[in-house]
Amino acid sequence: MTPKLVVLGPPGAGKTTVGHLLAERLDAPFRDTDDDIVAAEGRSIADIFTGDGEAAFRALEEQAVAEALKTHEGVLALGGGAVLSATTRGRLAGHTVVFLNVGMAEGVKRTGLSTARPLLAGVNPRATFKALLDARLPLYREVATIEVVTDDLKPDQVVDAILAHLTRQA
Repeated sequence: MTPKLVVLGPPGAGKTTVGHLLAERLDAPFRDTDDDIVAAEGRSIADIFTGDGEAAFRALEEQAVAEALKTHEGVLALGGGAVLSATTRGRLAGHTVVFLNVGMAEGVKRTGLSTARPLLAGVNPRATFKALLDARLPLYREVATIEVVTDDLKPDQVVDAILAHLTRQA
């Protein structure tokens, strides 16, 4: 049992929105590993970061991704930082992985520099977002089998682009 598609990308890329739409179009269930972590821990991701630190959250995330990759058959959305784990990147091998790429300006606009996103909180959220993109871009591309730049696209157009890639790969 493996997911039909794994969706990943930085904050603001549209993983949840696009993931839900993809699942609907593919007549498949949707699952988000961030939601799995929140449900298991009984607290928000921001609270986990604040209370336990990023390393503790990343360990929970790695476990949640491993479990979802084994048990979920639909569309699976990963948290933006899941690719930071070499173990997780290794587990993604052999899966169809969709990287939703979003540029800095659009990502900042979409996230609204939300305090619900713990890695974007701070003195200079734009610089933080840029550093996050710079560090993660090679990791997203390392695991991706499909990449869609989402900046100028509506969610339905992103889904259309992904489905077109899947048709060409088939």
